[in-house]
Amino acid sequence: MSLDPLRRLTTIPEAAKNGHAFHAWPHAADGEMMREFMAITRALADEQRVRMLLALRRQELCVCQIVEVVGLATSTVSKHMSILKQARLVDSRKEGRWIYYRLPCAQAPALVQQAVRWVCEHLENDPRILRDEQKIEGIRQVEPHDLCAARDNGQSCGSEPRRRNVAARP
Repeated sequence: MSLDPLRRLTTIPEAAKNGHAFHAWPHAADGEMMREFMAITRALADEQRVRMLLALRRQELCVCQIVEVVGLATSTVSKHMSILKQARLVDSRKEGRWIYYRLPCAQAPALVQQAVRWVCEHLENDPRILRDEQKIEGIRQVEPHDLCAARDNGQSCGSEPRRRNVAARP
């Protein structure tokens, strides 16, 4: 599943033209826009959360995959993802015992869309983000179940877990 946030995000004028309802300054409840803005800025004020957000810009990832990218404990990653979710910067879905995260859908508030777009545009060539992207390519080749099992056994994602059946590359 490929998710390209820059294609999915729209500006306020585009959204209005297409009939989408987004928060607008004059129509927002007293203080609502400020609360939303503060939640977004607090969520983006941590380097690890920004790395996690950017890890999702091309595809959804489960928590164990995000753990492998950033190298933090599962509980720490879960807490960071909870903060991003409260700010509506990410969406999630549960599948069995795994939770998958992705960037917000096109119906997200304009402020959220603009924040995600801004982060993606300004950090897409950051060396750390580029290294994370390379890591993600390898991590995506390992089944999430195996990532969790390897982590429980003290191994990293490149250790012994079986790899997905991927066509051999020449």
